[in-house]
This record gives sequence, C-alpha cells and structure tokens, in this order.
Amino acid sequence: MSDASPRPSSEEHFDLVVIGAGQGGGPLAGAFARAGRRVALVERVHVGGTCINEGCSPTKTVIASARVAHLARRASSYGIQVTDVDGEVRGAPADVVVDLVRVHERKQGIVDSFRSGSERSLAAAGVLLVRGQARFVGPRRVRVTETEGEGTRENGTRTMSADLVVVNTGLRAALPPLPGLDDIHYLTSTSILELTERPDHLIVLGGGYVGLEFAQAYRRFGSRVTVVQRDAQLLPHEDADIAEAVAAIMRDEGLDVVLSAEATRVERADEGVRLVWRSRNGDGTEHEIVGSHLLVATGRAPNTDDLGLDAAGVETDERGYVRVNERLETSAEGVYAIGDVKGGPAFTHISYDDFRILRANLLDRGTATRAGRLVPYTVFIDPQLGAVGMTEREARAAGKRVRVATLPMSSVARALEVNETRGFMKAVVDAETNQILGATVLGLEGGEIATLFQVAMMGKLPYTVLRDAVFSHPTLAEALNNLFTAMDRAV
Repeated sequence: MSDASPRPSSEEHFDLVVIGAGQGGGPLAGAFARAGRRVALVERVHVGGTCINEGCSPTKTVIASARVAHLARRASSYGIQVTDVDGEVRGAPADVVVDLVRVHERKQGIVDSFRSGSERSLAAAGVLLVRGQARFVGPRRVRVTETEGEGTRENGTRTMSADLVVVNTGLRAALPPLPGLDDIHYLTSTSILELTERPDHLIVLGGGYVGLEFAQAYRRFGSRVTVVQRDAQLLPHEDADIAEAVAAIMRDEGLDVVLSAEATRVERADEGVRLVWRSRNGDGTEHEIVGSHLLVATGRAPNTDDLGLDAAGVETDERGYVRVNERLETSAEGVYAIGDVKGGPAFTHISYDDFRILRANLLDRGTATRAGRLVPYTVFIDPQLGAVGMTEREARAAGKRVRVATLPMSSVARALEVNETRGFMKAVVDAETNQILGATVLGLEGGEIATLFQVAMMGKLPYTVLRDAVFSHPTLAEALNNLFTAMDRAV
C-alpha cells in the first residue's frame, strides 16, 4: 500500500507508525518490529499509557495500601492485638498511622518499574520510540513535534509516512462545565495520585468506578469523604440492587453519599473549596459542602482534538471518539484505532485484545473482529465488584425471558472464615436455554469469581454444569454450587 504522490526526501517512511504507547499500541509496535517491519512509536508523555502510569497499576497499588490500613483497624475482630516491644497493647484500632509519603513512594516504584520494563521491551524489539506530539498532515502522514528521544531533529520536528498508522491516544479526565471550576485548585484521577498529605475532607464529584475507588481509599487513609453523585444511584450502569449494596458498604465505612445531586457551582472557601448543589428531586433549594480538596471524577474524554484527524480523513463521533468498524478500521484507508480512543469499554484488557485483533489481521492475514467478545470488568472497591455479560436490567430490556438468582456472601463458607461477608453474587440465566447471560459479584475477590462465570459463558455451558460441578472446599468457587441450586427455584 502506498500513495501515488512522491514523498519529500526529508520524510521518513515506515511500515507502521503507532501514535500512543498504551497497552495496545506498545505491544503492536513490538510485534511488527519483531516480524522485521520498520516501526515508529510516537508517545508524548509516558510509555505504557494510562494503565501503567495513571490508571490500573498506581491506583490499585494505592488501594492495596488503604486495604492494609483497613485490616489493621479490624485486627481485633480476628483476635489480633498490636503491642509495643514491652508487650503493651498499642492503642485502639483508630490509632493506625498512614504515611502517605511512603504510600506515594511505593506507588511510584511500581510505576517506574513497569514503565521501564515496557521501554526495554520496545528497544529490544527494535522499535523507534519518538517522544513528542503527533499530528496528521495528510493521509498516513504524521508530523511530530519532538520533546526528546532517539534521533531527535535539530529543528524539533520530523515527518513520517507509513503503510499503516494506528491511533492509540487514549482518554483524559473530562471536566464538567461547572461554574467556578477554573478558579479553584481541584484534583483529577491523575493528580490525586501525587498527594503526599492526607486531605482533611475530600469531596468526590462523581459516583462512578474511579470516584468510588478513590473515595473509599482515602476514607481508609483517615480522611472524611463525601461523594456527590448526579444520578439516583452510584454506578449508574449497574442494577439497582448492586448499586444499593455498594452505597451501603460505603456508608458503613463512614463515607457520606449524596445522590441525585446536581452540582451548580464551586468556589474557594477558607477551608479549601465549597461545592454548591441542588437536589434533582427537590424544590430547587441549594445546599453546600465545604471540604479541603475536590476530586473531579465525572468521566473521561478522548485525546483526539489535537491529532489533525481531518487531514487524514479519519472520522470521529460527536464526542470526539474515532469511529471504527468491527476490524478496528477507521474511515481512512490504512488507518486503525485501538484502545479507549475509539469509545466503548475503556479497559486495559480491551486495549490488549484490540492489539491481538490487529496482529492477527495485519501480520498473520487473519479475519479477527471484536464482534461478540465478552467484556469482563472489576471495580476495585473493597469488596471487589466483578462482572461479565448482561445485567438483569439489560437482559430484560433486550426482551429475554430470564431467571435470576442471588447468594449473599454471608452464606459462603470461605467468606465467613476470613471475616469478609459483605456483598452478594448475582447470576442472570436465559430461562429457555439455561445459558448464563451475565453475572455480577460484589464480594471477596469478586473479579476472580466473575472470571469463573466468564469461562463458563465462553464454553457455552448451561448453568447446571456449574451447579453440579465438584469444586475444592473451602473455596469461593464452591459458592457457585449453592448459587445455581437457588437458580433452580428462581422465576
């Protein structure tokens, strides 16, 4: 594949140019390079994308520290007391001391390790890593304003053409059109990871996955936390019973949860920041919350506004996401988009599967598509919320005749033994075929348990196979026997 027009002598040509070194772009660049292709990977910030640098790895590292603080406070419920060297009991559980400097150092150590490992892998494969901002200047032609890196040009720019270009630029925190936001200091999911002092009172604007993970973690670090959610429930995409159970867990840990609250403005206050809100169910009366810090967690937006996509003939939707088909092809010949930038589920495992689709099709001459793939996810609140397939609400909206069964974690032997009984399992089954349509697990290792449902769904096993399976005792998996026995009685 090549353009009919001649290339300027100063222009570098590659078999593949990848814009964005995320969890799809990096592996794809490496795979092409190892196959003997000439590959350039352009990255303006950090190799590894959001996952390694600002998402999965750092947040789950911080959450792990918060869980240890939580367990330390609960030590007496396991019959454990902490003593000093003289054998004296060291105060009450509330005396747990959190060193956020050390928490930050531990987080950063994981980030640096993962990032450097990705960089070494790319270098070993022979990928040219170019640091800078890429912008299309024509069909499959990209100009990079360089910041640093291998072979940096004296004038700070270089122009590349390629047989194939892949856009993998991801998302960034989206800010709501909230009056006063530009006049205060606020936190996003990126900047909150750099805190080394505990907020006295953290206000979290947004009750989705990101907001709740940080809200619970900082409550466990000792902050007062208030979650302000616009919708009538937390986690608006989940079934109401799941969302209500999550809200109960948050409140049980001491978080304030305000639902159906429309933020109207923010402003500076002596204590830090004042958030003014109006109930969406009330008479329009304004209320206010004053806190030391504000975390804005109201969604994410695609990094496409500075890519010059029009010059490449790449179409986007009304929100700026790159439009792709089931083979991840854009509207421009030879240009593909993978990962979060194309819209849909914004998960690392989806980005990596996008890489596998392109590797299969572009290197191995396959016919892979994203059609029909199951999309599991885990929200790393504690206990975890793991899910796969349809929710009950989605299944009923699709017109399916369903049976639904639930099992409280307080009925799971393993959960009782380790004193982690909050939450429940929920499965949705097609009443005509006995096929599992979806499952949600709010409970100890919920993400791992949800994977069992996913494997069964991939193998198209009827629920009765899991009902009658012999699982090791006492494990969490064993609970599927009881859950699906309850399904026999469900209507």
